[in-house]
Amino acid sequence: MLIRERTEKEEYERLSPLAAKSAEALRLREEQECSIRTKFQRDRDRILHSKPFRRLKHKTQVYIAPTGDHFRTRMTHSLEVAQICRTIGRGLKLNEDLIEAIALAHDVGHTPFGHVGEEALASLVGHFEHNEQSVRICSILTNDGQGMNLTQEVLDGILHHTGDGVPQTLEGQIVKIGDRIAYLCHDYDDALRAGLIKPEELPVQVRQVLGSTTSQMITSMVVDMIEASKKEARVTLSVRIAEAVQIFREFMFERVYLCDALREERRKGRLIVEILFEHYMKYPYLLPDGYLEWAEGDLQRAVVDYISGLTDNYAITTFKRFFIPRE
Repeated sequence: MLIRERTEKEEYERLSPLAAKSAEALRLREEQECSIRTKFQRDRDRILHSKPFRRLKHKTQVYIAPTGDHFRTRMTHSLEVAQICRTIGRGLKLNEDLIEAIALAHDVGHTPFGHVGEEALASLVGHFEHNEQSVRICSILTNDGQGMNLTQEVLDGILHHTGDGVPQTLEGQIVKIGDRIAYLCHDYDDALRAGLIKPEELPVQVRQVLGSTTSQMITSMVVDMIEASKKEARVTLSVRIAEAVQIFREFMFERVYLCDALREERRKGRLIVEILFEHYMKYPYLLPDGYLEWAEGDLQRAVVDYISGLTDNYAITTFKRFFIPRE
C-alpha cells in the first residue's frame, strides 16, 4: 500500500463522517496521483511554494509600509489563520490539510495597500473582489497561465471565505470564521503596538466575554466554535460569543480600520493604484509578457490582473520609476 493510500484510509477511520476526504477530491484537470501526498496535501504544498504566496510578505494587512518589524503582513496573517483553523479542525475531527490549503491561499488575490487598493480597482472597473481574484490567480495566473490545478474543494473555500456565500465543506466554513478571528485579534494587537488604542478602551462586553488579551480572545472564540459546532452539520459560534465578536468588529472599524491616523497613507496608496492602472491602460506594451494572453485579449482584465498582484513595495517602486525624476 502506498503512503498516500494509507493516509486516505486513515482519514475514513479517524475523521468525522462529515469531513472532506482526500480520496474524493476533484480537480478540473486529472493528473497522476503522488505516491506520498494526498490531493489536499499537494494543494497546500503548491500554494506554499508559489510566487503569489511569497508576495504576501510585502502586502499590507492594516499598516502601509510600517516602521516596526513586528506588524502583521498578509503572509503572517495567512499563517495565523491556518494555525487557528487547524486547531478548530482538529477539535471537530475535520480535514486539517484541506483547512491549511484554503487558509494559506485565501488572500493571495489581495491588492497592494490592503482594502484601499481593492476599492480603487473596484471603482475603476466596476467590480473587483479579492476572493475572486485569489481563485483566478490559483486557476490561471500562476505557472505561465496554467494555474495550480487545485481541487474544487480548496477553490470553493477560497472563493467563499468572505461575502455572503457559504463554503460547501465544513473545512471551508472554519476558515470563513477563523479568518475573522485572526484579523480582529491580531489587528487589535498591532493597534496597541501602534498606539492607536489602549486596552482599557476595549468595549466592556468584549472584555467580559472574550477577554482583554489576544491570547484570551483567540482561545475564547476557538473553544466556543468547537463546542457550538459539535452537534451541528455546520460550523458556527454561539449567540453570546457571536454578539461579542460583532461588537469587537464594530470597535475595530471605528477606532482602527477607518481612523484618521491611517487615512492619509491609505489615500496615497489608493492614488498609486489608480495612476498605475491608467498608465498601463494607456501603454499596454509595458505589461509583462503573458498577461494579455491570459486575459484572452481583454486589456482591462490584464491590467487588473497585473496590478492586483503587485506588492506594496513594488507598486511604490514602479510608481517612482514612471513618475518621479531620478535624483
